[in-house]
This record gives sequence, C-alpha cells and structure tokens, in this order.
Amino acid sequence: MREFYRTGPVPVHSCLMLDDEQAAREFPRRPITLGFCSACGFVSNVVFDATVQNYAGEYQDQQSFSKRFQAFQTQLVQHLVERFAIRGKDVVEIGCGKGDFLVELCRAGDNRGVGIDPRSDSGQDDPQGRVRFLRDYYSREHWRLPCDLLVCRHTLEHLPATDEFLGLVRQGLDGQRNALVFFEVPDAGRVFSDAAFWDIYYEHCSYFTAGSLARLFRRNRFEILELRRVFEDQYLTIVARPAERMVEDALPEEETPDQLADRLHVFEERVHKILLEWKARLATLKARNRHVAVWGAGSKCVSFLSSLGCEDAVETVIDINPHQQNKFLPGSGKRIKPPDALRTRHPDVVLVMNPVYRDEIGHQLDIMGVRAELLCI
Repeated sequence: MREFYRTGPVPVHSCLMLDDEQAAREFPRRPITLGFCSACGFVSNVVFDATVQNYAGEYQDQQSFSKRFQAFQTQLVQHLVERFAIRGKDVVEIGCGKGDFLVELCRAGDNRGVGIDPRSDSGQDDPQGRVRFLRDYYSREHWRLPCDLLVCRHTLEHLPATDEFLGLVRQGLDGQRNALVFFEVPDAGRVFSDAAFWDIYYEHCSYFTAGSLARLFRRNRFEILELRRVFEDQYLTIVARPAERMVEDALPEEETPDQLADRLHVFEERVHKILLEWKARLATLKARNRHVAVWGAGSKCVSFLSSLGCEDAVETVIDINPHQQNKFLPGSGKRIKPPDALRTRHPDVVLVMNPVYRDEIGHQLDIMGVRAELLCI
C-alpha cells in the first residue's frame, strides 16, 4: 500500500454522542494514514485500530429526519422494488441501524424483513409483523435466514477486512442463485477529486471507488447487475447476484487503478491547500467577531473541526436529529443544539456540512426569520 495522506490524532468515532462536555473533549483519538493498492485500487487506513470502535452505544447516524434524505431513500426503495421486482420477498439487512430503510422497503413491496445490527432491539419490530430486528453482528449463524435480497448500506466502509466480510456473505448465499445483494457506500472517487478532507474520518477505514468496489464483488464471485452513483454522486450503489465463477468484464462506470492513482496525485497536491484556505477563512470570520454556526453534527462536522483545529471559530452546532440535540461532539466538545437556538442568537454565517441539504436548510432559516450567509463545505 502506497501511503498518500496522513492526519494528526482525530476522534475515533464521529457519531457517538456524549452527555458530558469534558468526556467529549477527552474522547479517544488516533491518527489516520491512507494507503493505496495499485493492483486493485483499494484505499484504506493502514493504521486503523478496530479495538477502539463501539457501535452498540449512543451511536447516532440516522438521517431520515431530513425530508431531502427521506425523498432520496424513497426513490431508492422504489428503484429496487420496480427494477428488480422486490415484491413478496425475504429481505435481510446487515447494519440496519434504526431500520428506516428496511421498514420502507418491506412496506413498499409487501416484503418480509430481518434487520441485523448491534444497536437493534425487539422494540423496533414492526407491529404488523413485516420486520423484526436482531441485536447482533452478521455471522454464519444468519445464513439460515431466508434471503431473496441482502442489503448492506453504509457498513462496508466501516470494516477493515472487506474481502473477508464479502466472502462470508457470498458463502452464505451458496446455492441461492436467484438471491440479490444491494450495497451502498460513499463514493471515495468524489472525495479524492474534490479533496474533501472532511469526508475522511476514523470510522471509515475502507474507501471505495466504482472500480475498486466492482473488483471486490467480482473477486468474490458476484455478477454485477447494476453499478451507479446516487444522492448527487455522493454514494455508490451496487446490485449483484452470486455467480459460479469470477466474471472478468469491467463496467463502463469503473476507473482503472492507474486512473485512480492519477486522481490521488491531484488529491495530494490540493488537499493541504484547501485545508489552509479553510483555516484562513475561519480565522478571518473569528477576527471580525462573526457568529459562525455549523449545520449538521455528523461525521463531516467532526472531521472538519478536528482537521482544522478551528473549534473556537465556531459558536454554534445545529442538527435536526432530536437524538443528537443537547449532546456533545466528540473531539471539540461542542454542544449540539436544535435549529430553534438560532432564533435568539442569529448567526452571520451558516456552514452547511453537506451541500445536498442547502435548499432544505435555507428554507428552515427563512421560516425562522434568520438571515445568514450560507457557505457550503
């Protein structure tokens, strides 16, 4: 692995909400060193320590409080139901979180679902009996579950041994040639093209482009039926089915490892310049006593603040997720507030952590009568 990007110590979790400010400031940190494999294009944090990860606590990554995200999720569900005839099927979701996607998929296609996640509990079970949840990590024990469609969204990037994990999934589907798998991950190709340092954080130890994701699935004897970019090209989705042998044909959406290597050279040249530009911009706002609010208290926010060391330049952190409000961000120790907090202390500048939500945030600010400059990260 050729190492190409390093950070200082950053919080080992981005979405683990804390009740105590001091504990948030003293939250465990580790450095990140990204390495690139020239053979397959895989990128990973080569100094990742899995022992510091804990997804069974107050982990909050639920995005469905946003209408914009709800609309995206509904489109994704409808695409699966219509394009791949997911009706009356048995669906298993690995890393289902609060189960929003699984429940909607089962309702839309009259499917039956089982969600597997260490944060799940039987209290999430659908009263109509369509969906039940298992508090667990996926293992061989779950091969016995009937499965026409296996879903795994935004989980693969958290796993260091991705080949081993996908091999386990493939082995569990032996003899089920008609079963489908649907995976969704962040598109690291966009991250590297845009030098988006705020999208690199400790929880994500594995980074996939269209090419490296497709090669991973082919290597584990999957036939790829669909590979596409969604959510304004921020995510990659892949639909595949078990194959008897490895299929070599590449898809038009894939880049080669050499092409990715060229992109990484550009990333290396740009990322530190962009870091300095944001530091200077925030220092100027602070010097002018401008009230800066950040909207979006998720991983992007934690990575942005940690990478820049600019916590003092940000006065307020806002999030619409009620489970995050009045908690403290790991690393900076900033208290997360609800949008209404901006009614009494109007910001001059609102940093939008994800531009896909710009219009939604602007609309909410208008409703509250808050006039502020919106800066998209």
